[in-house]
Amino acid sequence: MKERVESSRASGRSENKFHCVTFILGEDLFGIQINFIREIIEFDGITHVPMMPSFVRGIINLRGSVVPVIDLSIRFGRGLTELKSSTCVAILSLPGLDNGYNEVGILLDAVCEVLEIPESDIDPSPTFGANIRGDFIQGIATINERFAILLNVQQALSVAELSAMAESVALQHFSDDTEVA
Repeated sequence: MKERVESSRASGRSENKFHCVTFILGEDLFGIQINFIREIIEFDGITHVPMMPSFVRGIINLRGSVVPVIDLSIRFGRGLTELKSSTCVAILSLPGLDNGYNEVGILLDAVCEVLEIPESDIDPSPTFGANIRGDFIQGIATINERFAILLNVQQALSVAELSAMAESVALQHFSDDTEVA
């Protein structure tokens, strides 16, 4: 790997880099492209919203704006994120419907560091063995002798898919209510 970096420097080419923020979720290390992250804030409580998919932990008030908070652990088919003193919320700005942007918060166990990873050091998404959907993974990098899953946030937090899931849950609750009556 060192030879690839040195050869690109020797040839005078500037290598593209993946700029990301790394964070811990459960026992795993993840990275998100920095251009999607608006800010990272301390976790200071959350308001639960009824009839939402389980991965929508609730909403927060961010300077007068209502921002939904997603529990990535549940979204990835794992358990509920345990709230600790290191828990924080990354506020992401994601392309949304009608060419606009939507703000979404994600719960993180802890933020690690901001990195620039040469694209030549990023391996493709594995086709087996990952604990999350393959389309959620942009690639895999090794950071300090540990694998980091680089997320494709536009897939993992697709506004259209999340909205459809929320609508499906609401319809299910509505149909359950009408069957009882």
